[in-house]
Amino acid sequence: MSQVASEDFRIRFLVVDDEASIRKLCVTIGNSLGFVSAQVESAEAALAYIDANSPYIVLADLKLANMDGLEFLEKLKRALPRTEVAMMTGHGSIESAVQAMKLGAYDFITKPFRVEELKLVLQRMAEKVRLVSENEFLRERVSTEMELSGIIGSSAKIQDVLRMVARLKNTRTPVLITGESGTGKELVARAIHFRGSLAHRPFVAVDCGALVPTLIESELFGYERGAFTGALKPKDGLFQAANGGTLFLDEIGELPLEMQTKLLRALQEKEVRRVGSNIRTQVDVRIVAATNRDLEQAYREGTFRKDLYFRLNVVAVHLPALRERRSDIPSLVHFFLDKYVPEGTLQVSNAAMKALLQYDWPGNVRELQNCIERAVALGNRELIDVYDLPPALRDAGASSMNPVQVDSAPATEKSFTASASYPGKVSSPGVTPNDLEALERITIQRVFDQVQGDKTMAGKMLGISRATLYRKIKRYQIKAATASG
Repeated sequence: MSQVASEDFRIRFLVVDDEASIRKLCVTIGNSLGFVSAQVESAEAALAYIDANSPYIVLADLKLANMDGLEFLEKLKRALPRTEVAMMTGHGSIESAVQAMKLGAYDFITKPFRVEELKLVLQRMAEKVRLVSENEFLRERVSTEMELSGIIGSSAKIQDVLRMVARLKNTRTPVLITGESGTGKELVARAIHFRGSLAHRPFVAVDCGALVPTLIESELFGYERGAFTGALKPKDGLFQAANGGTLFLDEIGELPLEMQTKLLRALQEKEVRRVGSNIRTQVDVRIVAATNRDLEQAYREGTFRKDLYFRLNVVAVHLPALRERRSDIPSLVHFFLDKYVPEGTLQVSNAAMKALLQYDWPGNVRELQNCIERAVALGNRELIDVYDLPPALRDAGASSMNPVQVDSAPATEKSFTASASYPGKVSSPGVTPNDLEALERITIQRVFDQVQGDKTMAGKMLGISRATLYRKIKRYQIKAATASG
């Protein structure tokens, strides 16, 4: 059950009673408390309702037709263990109340009841729901921020990406993320979801390229019992799992044409049909798709539907290759070093950093991370030297035929003034230690200017620990006034 800690969070409330007057009164009370209220007259109808709507609070009569109230309570708690349930009856007893509490009921109320009495019970239940939701939400946000800290960089291109994330986070607009493999497309998709208004809603990621072609439809849309061999019970698809939230379709360009047609229909009609069923179910999902292919070229060649391309490509976010933002490499290196060696004791030699800067990184950030993890495992835990790097990188560091092209961000009013010394485009055969130090010093200075001296924010943007940041400030004699906070 998806819950949220926010001011606009509204409790979903269900009343189960065979007396219409009681249901109407309870719904009126629930609405007065700001709940989104619904009512049904039987246990069977209630179980069908909760399967699709997952209420936060249920108020049910202990005497229900065709099913004992305690049996209903047991089935409800089995299906939705975190839903709060209160039982009510005009024929109650201490034994029934005790049994209901043992089965997980929050409270027990006897009919006829006073309006204020029921209000108090419902308010207490709502308070518990909100408290649990808030704690889960905060834990999720902490975990998410740790994941999102992988988006590291102060280069102009990566800052453009982060600005797009900020603009899209509170919209439901379809987004198409493009870029080479390993550039961090899923991180961006998660940032769009978890930093915005849907953060409390489901985020479901699916790798379209990894799905077995014969099972893609059942995975996306679900299936009924007996729809195919092995379908022993009905199952929701990924669209339904993401209902109300975000469905991330990674490597969307790998979908077969037949499935592209069915996906387009689901997006246009906002409904899905399980394999083996004639019933269509409404779904409300935000679609974020990603690909390392040129989909425009693909639809011109007939391997991707043109109408699906334009349906997905409402807003495009392009992730630059790592070789296109080389000035972010030192920050990324230190971020991964701090990840694998939290003590902050491991350093990188100038020769190793030169090799890292000169390499073209066909695998992008993912390859850089694997490279650093390998170097940490094989090194002496004090210094990563060029000999700790893979052979391809050692060759890049030794080569004098491949000058480094480091992207440079445009200076702002608060940007550094010593732009002439910034090695934005190093045309010499190699990169000297002085070049590397100048790049690192100016990068730190620029980030401090951008965050107005906030050390915590600067550390996150640079991808280094606070201890490492202080050492760099001292080493490069960055002015205390600039580096305050």
